Amino acid sequence: MTTEVKVPDIGDFNDVPVVTVLVSVGDTIAVEDPIVELESDKATMEVPSSHAGKVVEIKVSEGDKVSEGSVILVIEAEGAGDAPKEEPKAEAPKQEPKEQPKAEAPKAAPAGVTDDNFGKAHASPSVRAFARQLDLDLNKVNGTGRKGRILREDVVKFFEAQKAPAASGGAPAQGGMGIPPIPAVDFSKFGPVETVEMSRIKKISGPALHRSWLNIPHVTHNDEADITELDTYRKEMDTMAKDDGYRVTLLSFVIKASVSALKQHWEFNSSIHPDGDKLIKKDFYNIGFAADTPNGLMVPVIKDADRKGLVDISKELMELSKAARDGNLKAKDMQGATFTISSLGGIGGTSFTPIVNAPEVAILGLTRSKMAPVWNGSEFEPRLMQPLSLSYDHRAVDGALAARFCVTLKTLLGDMRKLMW
Repeated sequence: MTTEVKVPDIGDFNDVPVVTVLVSVGDTIAVEDPIVELESDKATMEVPSSHAGKVVEIKVSEGDKVSEGSVILVIEAEGAGDAPKEEPKAEAPKQEPKEQPKAEAPKAAPAGVTDDNFGKAHASPSVRAFARQLDLDLNKVNGTGRKGRILREDVVKFFEAQKAPAASGGAPAQGGMGIPPIPAVDFSKFGPVETVEMSRIKKISGPALHRSWLNIPHVTHNDEADITELDTYRKEMDTMAKDDGYRVTLLSFVIKASVSALKQHWEFNSSIHPDGDKLIKKDFYNIGFAADTPNGLMVPVIKDADRKGLVDISKELMELSKAARDGNLKAKDMQGATFTISSLGGIGGTSFTPIVNAPEVAILGLTRSKMAPVWNGSEFEPRLMQPLSLSYDHRAVDGALAARFCVTLKTLLGDMRKLMW
């Protein structure tokens, strides 16, 4: 009996190019064995097989574009019982690192550099385009990917090795957007050094953060909220929650308060329209939160937070945080955020400038709360104060609106009853 193996749910990706076919006719594969690699302009992902058996026909070739439901190959199943009832999800996108070289070439490809110069170089279309921008011959680059595939980082390393001597001899060429690049330095001249590979998460998030920082005019508004009464109630809820196997943290209350503030100041829950002169107003409230993991920060998303109470939000926070630490987050768990909160409260600090996660237009940063003397009109009294750092895209939000948003937020946090409205 033959069975078609199709592209499973791969999130919000359509017409994704096939960059590598990982199996051949006659191969015997097991369930969840990778069969093809797909690459969008943002990420690469391996597609696992939904069935076990012998490959009898391959329906796609490198360069073909596929979407969810596209037939990849046909197998002769080992038995009806081998096929699971549901197709497994594709692994979370594994974006190839997009580190910028120390000296970036002009964006226009030199006339003499085309795919013809690359011969049989094993590389994806985006890597080939990147090599053309740098005027590099891919045949000279050693690939470190699967089956010798040339990755973007391989091109960057080769480029740096070629250009480093020239950079040290004179004024460096300008980088992207006219920004002079940081010159390469041989640190080994001054003492022992070691090159340590970045974690996969940092490789993925670094280029996205760089893109946001360069494209968004960031402004950060700092304020403080009095959470004295709120924290007393939170501790009571947390004590009861422990018996049910979950915890109630300050973040749960901040998410709840942020949704109320977003409803009053919708601009913070919007995105800038591609034409640049409109805002896309969103009538849903998905709150992303930065989760600290052994490999770096990840941003799971609480979907439809406006429809959930403190208990539901607290439980979901714990579940998503655990999945992030264990490396079990799915792509869909990190998509669709309309506003993000980055909390460093458990570590420390007084304020910081969180980077807006485009296409969102704002992000809220939290640092450690502290007891402080606050004047009540007749005397100073100790109050628990929570620092707030709100970064925003100045194209969508002005300073006065940011100040009003923070006033609304700290009013909600200061009077717990208003969170129930």
